[in-house]
Amino acid sequence: MNRDDTKTVPGMHSPKNVATVVGTASRRVHTMHHLVLAAIALTSTIGVVACKQQAPAATTAQDAALSVGSESVYHVATARLSSGPVISGSLEAEKDATVAAQVPASVLATYAEVGQPVAAGAVLARLDDSALREAVLSGHSAVRSMEQQLEVARRNAERAETLLKGGAIPERDAETARWNVTNGQAAVADARSRLSYAKEQLDKTVVKAPFRGVVSKKSVSPGDTVQPGTQLYTVVDPTRMKLVAHVPAEAIGALHVGTPVEFTVSGLSGRFTGDVQRINPVVDPSTRQVEIHVSLPNEGGKLVAGLYAEGRVATDARDALAVPVAAVDRSLGQPALLEVKEGRVERVPVQLGITDEDSEKVEVVSGAAAGDLVLLGAARGITPGARVIVQNGGDPTRPAATATSATGGGSAASGRV
Repeated sequence: MNRDDTKTVPGMHSPKNVATVVGTASRRVHTMHHLVLAAIALTSTIGVVACKQQAPAATTAQDAALSVGSESVYHVATARLSSGPVISGSLEAEKDATVAAQVPASVLATYAEVGQPVAAGAVLARLDDSALREAVLSGHSAVRSMEQQLEVARRNAERAETLLKGGAIPERDAETARWNVTNGQAAVADARSRLSYAKEQLDKTVVKAPFRGVVSKKSVSPGDTVQPGTQLYTVVDPTRMKLVAHVPAEAIGALHVGTPVEFTVSGLSGRFTGDVQRINPVVDPSTRQVEIHVSLPNEGGKLVAGLYAEGRVATDARDALAVPVAAVDRSLGQPALLEVKEGRVERVPVQLGITDEDSEKVEVVSGAAAGDLVLLGAARGITPGARVIVQNGGDPTRPAATATSATGGGSAASGRV
């Protein structure tokens, strides 16, 4: 650069002007410094305030209570439990009879239809008895004739005895008279027996119910010709039913006459109770099962022969603390219950006993007490320690005995935990 290019501004290098420029620059730097510090302080304050506002929110979200439906909880309670072998089969009338013809004849009339109740001795049908009536009349005549012949023989024997004492006749004639009396007695007895048989045959033309019951089958109509053995009616006693079933031979040790049996019957609601009446002492070698006969009272008349029944022989029955099977958590190997205590979920190991497959409940031997509130089904997936609120089931933080009991059927909550 040439010297000539450098120009001097008038007054530029004067001491007064230089001091003014330097002071102005210093004040600007100092102001900027304060502005930066203020900005940093404001940012820190905003961050602290934000953190203080977010911390309670996070804590609240983390400790929020889960809503559990009353169908997903169950109060531990005592229940009747039973276990044993399952049996099934068709019901039969414990007492039934097939009424058959006993004499050859034609059917004159029938008086009972299927489903009609009949009393013991009630007339079911009448058979043609004309031939048998003649046989009865003939029998009466034969008896009278034989009785007259016997009377004559006795008089002859009495005269022969008198003549024998007087020496008018030999002993042989008197003995013959005695034999005639004996033969006459035998003839009377035979005639009376024939008459009795004819009367019995005549009575058999009236077909009667053998006991009080209901007609379950009618096999004849008026005009039919029947022979001895021809089935006419079937009468059953509907007050008691029976079931012939089979159980494994391994269960025979726990079976005895009188063991209760609980049944469900297809087409009917509710449960029915019977008991073991007879046990076959021989095991079937092909199936290794034992035949048992179970009797079921049918006082209400609901049970009908032929219905299919399923039941369980209660070889082990007791009253014990129980929970639904759906309440047991086996995810960690040892069975446990997820109990709600003071509003929080707690995993409690338990010892289990027998399982009642019909009621789907299991015995709790230890680890739980009556009134404890436990979770069912999908609600068992709640993490232990979480807070829960039971909807429509009372406050779980209150003592279980005073809280509203939630009946658990093993179903999980729908649309909520």
